[in-house]
Amino acid sequence: MRFKIWGSRGSIPSPLTPQELERKTEKYLQDFCKSPYYANKNIQDFLSDKKIGSGSSFGGNTTCIELIGEQSLIIDGGSGLRLKGNELMAGPCGKGQGEVHIYMTHFHWDHVMGIPFFVPIFIPGNNIHFYSVDPNLEQAIKLVFTKPYFPVPFSALASKIHFHQIPPRQSTSIAGFEVTPFKLDHPDPCWGVKVSNGGKNYSHVVDNEGKRVSRADLGEDLPLYQDIDLMYFDSQYGFDDFLKKIDWGHSSAFIGMDIAFREKIKKVIFTHHDPMATDEQLSKMIKANKEYYDVQKSFFEHEFEWAFAFDGLEVGI
Repeated sequence: MRFKIWGSRGSIPSPLTPQELERKTEKYLQDFCKSPYYANKNIQDFLSDKKIGSGSSFGGNTTCIELIGEQSLIIDGGSGLRLKGNELMAGPCGKGQGEVHIYMTHFHWDHVMGIPFFVPIFIPGNNIHFYSVDPNLEQAIKLVFTKPYFPVPFSALASKIHFHQIPPRQSTSIAGFEVTPFKLDHPDPCWGVKVSNGGKNYSHVVDNEGKRVSRADLGEDLPLYQDIDLMYFDSQYGFDDFLKKIDWGHSSAFIGMDIAFREKIKKVIFTHHDPMATDEQLSKMIKANKEYYDVQKSFFEHEFEWAFAFDGLEVGI
């Protein structure tokens, strides 16, 4: 299966301002003129070398990811869902023949704000399936389509919408994936998920403070972190900020790294970036996390790949 990020920010969308874009462009031009690429006017290789997206620009859409097997499973409906919807309109969804599956971890604004702008939901003939552990799933989705929050009522949506309450800590087959929800540490109930397909396991640990870290404390939710090929982990704060924001429901990459070391996780992507964090601040967090990783890997005698999420990132699992 493959994994794609449509939105990696937390709390609220945070697009670059024109001033930030101008400053970033000026810096790129200065770096280009000083680089060996300048002599041959090789702009494309220069941009590739700068690794756009993995430290120089992270994007600003709120949380939405996609798992791709023979079918697709979308997790959460943040503002990034709008872009996924636009892509789907080029296929069967544009003809009213689409089948879409969306798992909802919970219903905070940053996880639902893309749903009213998800074009396939307005197209007759499409079937849109929502899944959640929360028994209030249908009520929560319908609330998004109520005035004064949104002008189009739920009753006016032309697609056929299906609501599925699924059991916690039990496997449910969805679109060819085996989906098992586990509870996260968040002020309102939030259900992360372990997704299995083709012998690979993905762990979605977003909107999680990580108050429970030891195996004993995690208890019946421990399997969310075991036998994992890719973990997508909430790291909204640097460790100092994390200590100042207890009970806010978000974590630090250091905590995710400790779990990954102990449970022998193969790959970790850190996400749900603070909307106030600039690209430069996130790059500094990456540097601090690398220093921490380099110290811890010899202690745990385990190494794993890790990166910070950015909108548009796509990797194999």
